[in-house]
Amino acid sequence: MAKQKYFISCKDYLVSGEEFDLFWNDKYEILETKPIPLKLPFYYSSDHYISHTDSKSTLTEKLYQRVKNFMLNKKLDWIYNYKTTGKLLDVGAGTGDFLIEAKNRSFDVYGVEPNEKARGVALHKDVILEKEFKDLKELKFDVITLWHVLEHIPDQEEELKALYNLLADDGILVVAVPNFKSYDANYYKDYWAAYDVPRHLYHYSQKGITDFFYDHNFELVEKRPLIFDSYYVSLLSEKHKTGSSNYLKAFYTGLKSNIKARSSSEYSSLVYFFKKEKI
Repeated sequence: MAKQKYFISCKDYLVSGEEFDLFWNDKYEILETKPIPLKLPFYYSSDHYISHTDSKSTLTEKLYQRVKNFMLNKKLDWIYNYKTTGKLLDVGAGTGDFLIEAKNRSFDVYGVEPNEKARGVALHKDVILEKEFKDLKELKFDVITLWHVLEHIPDQEEELKALYNLLADDGILVVAVPNFKSYDANYYKDYWAAYDVPRHLYHYSQKGITDFFYDHNFELVEKRPLIFDSYYVSLLSEKHKTGSSNYLKAFYTGLKSNIKARSSSEYSSLVYFFKKEKI
């Protein structure tokens, strides 16, 4: 077992108000949330958990949905650099919007989403999502995507084994996660919304995720920044820190984070493109 040391304590601002500790895993330069709650679904039981709804009731939610819709096409443009057709699996598919757009762009689409509420919203859009990997049986996928999903999964080792087995030999695995070495993370510290404990169980640096995937037979082929994430995360972080959304301050912090990342590459969130290494 890798040696761990205390890094920071963060509060669950969404559901419980509880405090959780983050520990540094020196082997992979990854932070781990401790303890992992036994009843994780409880911590998703909020009408304000936006990835499980299509809510547009607040200005923040309206901004989120607008950016999400813009990014659907951008994400598929990136994938088109590798694959333009074939079977696509979205893990943690939420309410199904990415799969709808992927289907419109000629992919044969599948999705996995453990949250019953989100699956119900997707079903109203005629998107059928499976609850678990085992429901996919013996399928092989040309593209597998995890958009801000990996950090939620308790058993990372088993997840990567499952992804390896599901991905076609010439397939591409696309993983988006927050970056705890970004400027906005360092600025907001324990108020940084992308720590999102205890829903986010693991927190990655660029080196950490690259090394971790390499040790599980995936080779990094490309990285891309998610530049809008710094603004949205800063908006939520401002509310954690001050009790107010403070849109101008959040925009300034998000902009500063992106400007600094031009030279450091430490964007608030990044998308990683992996291919399989033969075992």
